[in-house]
Amino acid sequence: MTVKIGFFLISLTGGRGVEPVSRRELIVMTGNYQRKLAFAFIAVFAVAVAFSGQALAEKKLMFAHVYEVGHPLHKGALMAAELFKERTNGRYDMRVFPASSLGKENALNESLSLGIVDVIYTGAGFAGSIYGPISITDFPFTLRGIDHWKAYRDSGLFKELAQGFSRASGGNEVMAISYYGARHVTANKPILSPIDMKNLKIRVPNAPAYVLFPKAVGANPTPMAFAEVYLALQQGVVDAQENPLLTIQAKRLFEVQSHISLTAHITNSTLTVVSGYRLSQMTGEDRAILFDVLREASYWVTEQVIQTEQKLVQWFRDRNVEVVEVDRAPFIAVVEPALMGGSMPFSKEVLLRLQAIEE
Repeated sequence: MTVKIGFFLISLTGGRGVEPVSRRELIVMTGNYQRKLAFAFIAVFAVAVAFSGQALAEKKLMFAHVYEVGHPLHKGALMAAELFKERTNGRYDMRVFPASSLGKENALNESLSLGIVDVIYTGAGFAGSIYGPISITDFPFTLRGIDHWKAYRDSGLFKELAQGFSRASGGNEVMAISYYGARHVTANKPILSPIDMKNLKIRVPNAPAYVLFPKAVGANPTPMAFAEVYLALQQGVVDAQENPLLTIQAKRLFEVQSHISLTAHITNSTLTVVSGYRLSQMTGEDRAILFDVLREASYWVTEQVIQTEQKLVQWFRDRNVEVVEVDRAPFIAVVEPALMGGSMPFSKEVLLRLQAIEE
């Protein structure tokens, strides 16, 4: 079909394209062609209005993670989603997908880089596979405790490491960090000094940060899928394991171990990472709002985990589990030479800067 616009004929069916017309032809075409043109413009306008209405409606974001629905991290994600929708006046709707419903942690990191999901939680140690130095706090005794962790969270060093991760990941941004918990050793005996771990067969995650501690104290680190840990402890395949108190409770590991020794050898962190592709599609105002709500949620999660840890010590004791206070100094002395060696994914300078941060 060909219609008139101004002094030209325009083919709408892929014919001759644009052709000049005479004044006489213009007069002849004032009937059906102008009516067709009017309908064409109305149709185009209707489609444009439909798309603009859709654009003005809420935009969907996907926030995926591996944690169970009862964990503070999931509740924090729901909080962030609600705040983001509220503060953008409904421009965004962020849906949360918990409990590995969209894949395990490695798959979620890949999906984030591909723009399939928009926001994820990932452990600092896992993020270290993309940018080594950001995993530093998942190594044993690099942090003195929760107050040191908070000072690191608010430090220029953390901002630098987050920027390094962004460059290494192709633009994905670390927007917040949450405290996940201090890791402690469980066994069927108290662990009071490095000698108590000599030849102890202890299950650890299959990552250098987690293997370093048992190796340094002479234990036998045994990487194993987490789903197999309970049965392995019950059957004596391994003698011990290490995890935060919340995990020990949630997976009921206290049923097959008599002692929890408060070694606090690793202070785990969880990063909230947003897709660089998604951020590039957002206005500066909306990016700032997203940053604020994710950070607020991470602060809330951190306080929830701290409070729960404090209550759990007595909770375990009420169930006849021996919870043992530990002097960490002898363990730190054994591990320190390995941390200062040249095989770490972070430099000695970064380690010294971290340890120099004051609470």
